[in-house]
Amino acid sequence: MKNKAMENRLADELEEFLMTRRTLHLSTLDQDGHPYASYAPFAKGDDCLYVLLSDIAVHGVNLKNNPKAAVLIVEDESEAQTIFARIRVNYQVQAQHIPFDAGAEYDEGIDCLQKKQGDRVLNLSQLSDFNLFKLTPLGGRFVKDFGRAYTIAGQSLTGESIEHLRDGHKPRASVSR
Repeated sequence: MKNKAMENRLADELEEFLMTRRTLHLSTLDQDGHPYASYAPFAKGDDCLYVLLSDIAVHGVNLKNNPKAAVLIVEDESEAQTIFARIRVNYQVQAQHIPFDAGAEYDEGIDCLQKKQGDRVLNLSQLSDFNLFKLTPLGGRFVKDFGRAYTIAGQSLTGESIEHLRDGHKPRASVSR
């Protein structure tokens, strides 16, 4: 984006949007490469997202076996001005399992989750079937409304750059029905 001020404003809006959301939709791949959709509470870290997932949950097992995933964080239906253009951000992510004995790295993720989601996180983190995952973005898309969609480039939540998608909606060629 040529307008750095606009890019900074969009990054701030995206940051604010992430701070107001408590859950994300998570798409993982099973051992046969089939997609599996679910959701999880999350917390924002430094250019990453953290989730705490059980081995009982399909998405937790899938992330252990295949670290490629997609995340969707979306405006609540009740808040949307139009159901057809809810504010949302999606990311392609690389998941990293952070083991319980990883020390400061584990503590940082649990601390972020506890601050965002409450003390239940501390209880769950003490159960052996719960695993901390760090989700690092590989790029994504931020959609604010019709004609206001932006590509997020780079390995950060707000991107090294945010580019407006200008080649948008077009009327159909005349077709008789």
